[in-house]
Amino acid sequence: MLLKVYQCFVDDRDMYPWGAPQYRRARRLCPNFMSIVAPNNSKPRIAARITGWFTEWVSDWGELVISSCIALGDFCLFILSTFRWMFSRFPKGETLWPNFYQVGVSSLPVVALTGTFIGVVLALQSSSQLGHYGLTNQLGGVINLTLVRELGPVLAATMLAGRVGSAMAAELGTMRVTEQIDALSAMGADPIHYLVVPRFLACLLFIPTLTIMADFMGVAGGYFYSNIWLNIDQHYYWTNSAKFVNNFDLFTGILKSLFFGSAISLISCYQGFNCKPGAEGVGKAATSSFVFAFIVILILDLSLGLSLKALYESWYPGGTY
Repeated sequence: MLLKVYQCFVDDRDMYPWGAPQYRRARRLCPNFMSIVAPNNSKPRIAARITGWFTEWVSDWGELVISSCIALGDFCLFILSTFRWMFSRFPKGETLWPNFYQVGVSSLPVVALTGTFIGVVLALQSSSQLGHYGLTNQLGGVINLTLVRELGPVLAATMLAGRVGSAMAAELGTMRVTEQIDALSAMGADPIHYLVVPRFLACLLFIPTLTIMADFMGVAGGYFYSNIWLNIDQHYYWTNSAKFVNNFDLFTGILKSLFFGSAISLISCYQGFNCKPGAEGVGKAATSSFVFAFIVILILDLSLGLSLKALYESWYPGGTY
């Protein structure tokens, strides 16, 4: 009887540490219950529970940090292997042309359409703000500088990450799940050279073209809205654009796009190569490739912006970046 009561007390005490009904009933039934049945089992203390929670919290964070370091090291080795194969043996045309078409030609419509609407939205939002200060004629410089330096590269990279990066991760993840990548290794072909390098070159070479297309369509959309709806004279629009936008701004956008394209291709291929089994793993690989690529795009945009600003100020002392 006492053993059953004690078991109820222990179970309920774990669930309700203090003031459990079973604990009170056990003490009423047997005043010297703890000293007779469980002399070595004292009530759990708050400090012990807090220590356990803190230890578990530290353990979870430690596991996260260690797994992140392992993944980062594995990703660095993946990048080194990609560059080694790219410079040691150039891929064949039969693997390059399909990727060139998928990354470059197929992405042009969506990038052009998005760039056009971004230019129109910029004109719409900026005109109301500049109109308060009587600077509506300066709208061309604001729109074009923003597009060429920042929005054009980031927009093209985001479209590439969403449309091409996710498709790369899903395709390579499916090949990993169905053991096609293992079959390539068994046949003596290196999967990175055959699958990763063509996709990396396609993103690296074609994202500048997509960036220029986004810039052009954004500038055209902003011009038509400013000229037709806002009645801004085209002379002032293009004169102020030429005054604010220079060759270094165009160079800034293209240089950023090269880094963005490299990051998108490497992250997407890495996620596909390390896909977990099953359809759920393929879906997670496609989702995580876009999320990580977008975060890296923002980090690179900030880092390159600060670096290029310092470079411009060193080349043109006294100039305004």
